[in-house]
Amino acid sequence: MNSSSSGGSTSAASGADTPTVLVLGCGWLGMALARSLAASKYRVLGTTTTPEQIPTMEAAGIESHLLRLGSDFGSPADALLKRLLHAADVLVLNVPPRASSAGAYPSLLRPVHRAVAAAGTKHVIFVSSTSVYPDEPRTMRESDALSTRDAASDVLRAEGHFVPRYGQWKSTVVRLGGLIGPERAPGRFLAGRRDLANGNAPVNLLHLTDAVGVLSAIIEHDAWGHTFNVCAAQHPLRREFYPAAAQYLKLESPSFKEEAGLSGKIVDSSLVRSILPYKFQHDDVLMALEHC
Repeated sequence: MNSSSSGGSTSAASGADTPTVLVLGCGWLGMALARSLAASKYRVLGTTTTPEQIPTMEAAGIESHLLRLGSDFGSPADALLKRLLHAADVLVLNVPPRASSAGAYPSLLRPVHRAVAAAGTKHVIFVSSTSVYPDEPRTMRESDALSTRDAASDVLRAEGHFVPRYGQWKSTVVRLGGLIGPERAPGRFLAGRRDLANGNAPVNLLHLTDAVGVLSAIIEHDAWGHTFNVCAAQHPLRREFYPAAAQYLKLESPSFKEEAGLSGKIVDSSLVRSILPYKFQHDDVLMALEHC
């Protein structure tokens, strides 16, 4: 799917000082971000692998294009990607890893890295995940996982592709907690399952509203050169949160094994809060259930 379709007259008008943003990957999160930016009068370019998504994107004022990364990525797709990057001031790279063989994720994104370098892209936001941290019972800060091109983790290696070594562009890596929100109600994640492990592990979750809010604030306030953990401030235990989430939807509660001691990491998001002037809307993830 390397053809493209432009939104034409439905595009949001952009002011002289408003950057043009390319959202590469308009899935659940990417579409919410692109829609929000377009509503704020940014010019927004967006890509999708799903032709049926095009009318929805165009109706939201997003200039929409079909683009698929992977083994069939050829010259037409490369030319389209470079054209989009030339038109954009900011790239939001929101392509999650797929369940596949080791090393596949950095390889999937390598054409994007090459196109960014060739197009002279100015700013890149790499949407990553707090899964880069080891599952150990301690607090994880950004320095506990380094995004190098030779890291053991596929995701960290992919991050490393977009942290420029020679100042070619400015980038910020955003490691998001587990996303919840409309159409992704956490009460459905484990409902009815029995004897689950790691009930004493804290949850590291993030509501869609706050994911969009932080990504937008990075662009608005030129917060480049950072790696940010982004998740809610409160971390109830799994054995507390998931039964409550299931009960909120009137589903059968999951049960957890009896285990001694705490397990699992707590992801610290204090850095992003100290730098960005953004106020999180859903720091209490139990209260956030009514917004999912």
